Amino acid sequence: MSEEHAVDTPVRETEPATPEQVPPPKPRRRGPGPVVFLVLPGLLTLSAVAGVLALTGGLPDDWTPGGGTQQDAVAGVNDTYGPWLRKAAEACTVVTPSVLAAQIDQLTGWDNATAGASAGASTGQGIAGFTDAQWRTWGKDDDGNGTSSPGDPADAIMALGRQDCSLARKVTDLRTDGTVNGDLVDLTLAAYAVGTDAVKKAGRVPSDATTYLGEVKALFAKYAEFDREDPSGGGAAGAQAGALLAPPVTTLTITSPYGSRKHPLTGVTKLHTGVDFGAPQGAQVSAARAGTVVFAAMTKAYGNRVVVDHGTIEGKRLQTTYSHLSRIDVTAGQAVQTGTPVGRVGSTGLSTGPHLHFEVIYDGYYTDPQPWLAPSG
Repeated sequence: MSEEHAVDTPVRETEPATPEQVPPPKPRRRGPGPVVFLVLPGLLTLSAVAGVLALTGGLPDDWTPGGGTQQDAVAGVNDTYGPWLRKAAEACTVVTPSVLAAQIDQLTGWDNATAGASAGASTGQGIAGFTDAQWRTWGKDDDGNGTSSPGDPADAIMALGRQDCSLARKVTDLRTDGTVNGDLVDLTLAAYAVGTDAVKKAGRVPSDATTYLGEVKALFAKYAEFDREDPSGGGAAGAQAGALLAPPVTTLTITSPYGSRKHPLTGVTKLHTGVDFGAPQGAQVSAARAGTVVFAAMTKAYGNRVVVDHGTIEGKRLQTTYSHLSRIDVTAGQAVQTGTPVGRVGSTGLSTGPHLHFEVIYDGYYTDPQPWLAPSG
């Protein structure tokens, strides 16, 4: 028995045209001479390494002697951008390097000289098309060259990562309390296009964001090689888990694990943000750790849902959620201890049968609950 949040299929609408994407120029071919065969390979290796060092201030984590940086030369993108795309995406689990690369492609086609303009704003600057106002919020001197500039590709990539991850955190909060519904990447990109308030008002991806969303998502596969996905979905959170949570139901029989899956009701393939535990109707559901109830109400997709805030672990907030309950036994603001009953197993909301959909949210992002849970007794 499993569940997932419903995803409404938006209707694409026409929005202001984006700047023409300009592909990087192709190098001219010249006939090789004998000196080229002897000297050029060494010069190319040295120049590639020097470029990475100059841009990043050091060797990227994945660099090995003789390895070069060819794995980052994806779709004609400057091979020094790869380490920055990966570093920028480390700020959150929702945004990946390919998402950032696709956004930049859609915005400017990687052309640092010609950038797009936001509606009602001045023309953007650099490969990420930042306006002056946006840059004051998100821009920093990330490559340490003494200047913070949207025209500096390294600074621009990092700033876009910060902006996207801030939006991801906001839409995650909105989805956690049932205000919005949909895929977190889709919601984040929609918030980038039309603002978080518009997403909140629509309760999903707004129709006026679907054109932008479709254009960016169509580019994901083009930049997939930039991604380094953590199969556990836990990232740093998994390393911090250490079985700190008690089982929320008596027997941890998993009927649908955390991870990408095809929803049994909607047929949409996307991230299943928690773990489904099979349990009989009316079975007790208990708090997995001491904390404070921050949400306890009926939602459209989750049904009866409880969210417990457990405070911080190593400076990062930890929350757990309990969904599809047949009954809620706590109220918002109530303090609970490990094992305190929070409700009863049910099948309310978007569900195929009685079960508990259990989620762990660490530092504002969904992560695999299994590494956090102690074995059931």
